[in-house]
Amino acid sequence: MIFIFAGYETSSSTLSFLFYILASNPDTVKKLHKEIDATFPKKADVDYDGVMNMDYLDAVLNESLRLYPVALRLERVCKKTVEINGQVIPKDSVVMVPIYALHRDPEYWPDPEAFKPERFTKENKENLEQYAYMPFGVGPRNCIGMRFALVAMKLAIVEILQRFDVGLSAETKVPLELNNSGVLSPKNPIKLQFTPRKMQPC
Repeated sequence: MIFIFAGYETSSSTLSFLFYILASNPDTVKKLHKEIDATFPKKADVDYDGVMNMDYLDAVLNESLRLYPVALRLERVCKKTVEINGQVIPKDSVVMVPIYALHRDPEYWPDPEAFKPERFTKENKENLEQYAYMPFGVGPRNCIGMRFALVAMKLAIVEILQRFDVGLSAETKVPLELNNSGVLSPKNPIKLQFTPRKMQPC
């Protein structure tokens, strides 16, 4: 029950942000279409193994989560008094981790406001600072539904892009305005244009 209900709004918000990014980056949509068509030719049924082996899809989703992490911050309670780099953190203190700020910190992310899926290719992933990217948290208390959410979102993305092109519409607000609240959300509904794909003859 936690997996389904706790992940419903966060997953739908993440997909909304992702499709906004795709609509703003038509070259990325073309690359995704190419990967999808190669993995599932002739609109073949989408399966787990195929989706989980799509490297470019994984990179696009990770970069979208970097730019728009639904959890703006994480909070943890210190179980005992500790000293880190000369800073004493007393027991029972609430420690806040600013996820959104970390994900856009130029110290860790060159050109941090730009959408660059190549940051998350297999080669580049190894060079990322572990604690500079944590859309689901990190460690033993990270999001319990992380893997379930990633699979569900990837399946949804592939199923939609198998059939549709996505682009900005006359009603799309650019740039996107965000709500300043505990959970990241757009100030206004994200309105995009989906058109049926014209498949190239084989």
